Amino acid sequence: MNDQIIIRPAVSSDAKKLSVLLKTVYIYTYGKEGVSDEFANFITKQFSIERLENSIAEDPDQFRVAEFRNNLVGAVEIDYNRGCPIGNYTAPELNKLYILEWFSGKGIGRMLSEAAETMVRNKGHEKMWLWVLVSNKRAINFYRKEGYVEIGNAPFHMEQNSYNNLVMLKHLKKRPGC
Repeated sequence: MNDQIIIRPAVSSDAKKLSVLLKTVYIYTYGKEGVSDEFANFITKQFSIERLENSIAEDPDQFRVAEFRNNLVGAVEIDYNRGCPIGNYTAPELNKLYILEWFSGKGIGRMLSEAAETMVRNKGHEKMWLWVLVSNKRAINFYRKEGYVEIGNAPFHMEQNSYNNLVMLKHLKKRPGC
C-alpha cells in the first residue's frame, strides 16, 4: 500500500476533505466521552473549511497530506509561530499528525513525520516540538520511536476545561551533505 500513498503539499481545494479528515480523527481520538458543547465549539472552529483555506493560502509549507487513490487519508500541520509551553524553546510545533484509523499501522505516520521534518529543516530549524494528550499512549509511543523525548507536561485549555498533555521535543538530524 505504501507505494500507492502520495505525500504532497495541501492546496486550497483540499480544505473540505481536510476538514472532515481532521474532525474524524480528532473525535475518534479524543471523544472518548462523547461530544460536549466545548468539544464541538473547538473542533468546529479549529477545523473549519475557511480556517484551513486561509492557513493553506498564508503558508503553503504548513500542511502536507497523504493521499490514497485521490482521497485524503492523513495530514500533518506545522505551526512555525508557536512557542513551546515548556522551557525556552522557539522551535516549530508539530501541530497535527492525523491519520484515518483504517490507514493506521501502514507507515503513513512515518511518511508524514519525515515530510514535516523536511519542511522544518528547509526553513532552517533544528528542533521541533509537540504536545500530546497523556492518555494517548499509541501516539506517545509513535513519537518516541520517531526520536522525540519528553520535556515535561503542560495543560491544554479549551473553554472551561484543561487537559494534561505531554510535551515532547526532537532535535532534527541534518540532511546528508549539509
